[in-house]
Amino acid sequence: MSSSPPQGVIAGLSALDRYLPVWIIAAMAAGLLLGRLVPGLNTALEAVKVGEISLPIALGLLLMMYPVLAKVRYDRLGTVTGDRRLLMSSLVLNWVLGPAVMFALAWSLLPDLPEYRTGLIIVGLARCIAMVLIWNDLACGDREAAAVLVALNSIFQVVAFGALGWFYLQVLPGWLGLPQAALQVSAWDIAFYVLIFLGIPLAAGYASRKLGERARGRTWYESRFLPKIGPLALYGLLFTIVILFALQGGMITSRPGDVARIALPLLAYFAFMWGGSFLAGKLIGLGYERATTLAFTAAGNNFELAIAVAVGVFGVTSGQALAGVVGPLIEVPVLVALVYVSLAGRRLFIKEPVRA
Repeated sequence: MSSSPPQGVIAGLSALDRYLPVWIIAAMAAGLLLGRLVPGLNTALEAVKVGEISLPIALGLLLMMYPVLAKVRYDRLGTVTGDRRLLMSSLVLNWVLGPAVMFALAWSLLPDLPEYRTGLIIVGLARCIAMVLIWNDLACGDREAAAVLVALNSIFQVVAFGALGWFYLQVLPGWLGLPQAALQVSAWDIAFYVLIFLGIPLAAGYASRKLGERARGRTWYESRFLPKIGPLALYGLLFTIVILFALQGGMITSRPGDVARIALPLLAYFAFMWGGSFLAGKLIGLGYERATTLAFTAAGNNFELAIAVAVGVFGVTSGQALAGVVGPLIEVPVLVALVYVSLAGRRLFIKEPVRA
């Protein structure tokens, strides 16, 4: 980052902030090694689940999201909901452009690998509602805008995921004379995932803000309480990465060639979606904070949902599931790198105070 690191989720953890990419790469490596070297670990972790949701991953995500959502000033959300440029741009980028771009890349770069292609299309349909809060905060984006856009994505995810899956896997390929695939997923299942991964930490964060300010005031809440819980977000992130890669380490390390093929369209997708969205924010007159939020919410994907759907519909050993697993393998380091790119890109905007 810069010589003066953003405080965001990492208030009081300058060393962790400064070497964040190192810790994330180490967490990924540790997870892969644990998955390969510890007998029975994968089976033990897989057994601790509700439906297709891994409880250790759910715990890590809740721990990661709670401090970020506790920092949101909920009395300022009205300034976001009234910003039609931001809301409409986000909807178009997330639910029109994003799935279409992933569909085009999957068919262009994986024409001979139908299982991986289907898995990537599912990743493109699962819009991010979790880790995006971390990347946005690290890049000094607008917290209130991120909370609103994540909630908006969650609503559309429940309503549109199944319909878009049907369109991109059956209808559009049929129109184009391409092979079709079926995706049977219940809107109730999607709603359950949203409730777990967003509803619980959002309710906890909102309650913390309201009760903390009522009891001790905003100054105490933001200067004393938030710095104490802030480090939990990055600890939760690192824990989630270790568990995720421990669960899927064997699958990833045993098929390096396939992982490389899947990684190529993902890299193109993240670069195109983030770069295009960041510039779009600039062109429509958003300031740095909201342009950054727009870019990260458009580029990120809900990997936990994509993996759960792929495993539930096609099976844990399927190519579709592997494509879902490779998603965070590529997304995590790429979006961390884009945090640095975003901070460097502040010079493109009219000088404005950046939130501490």
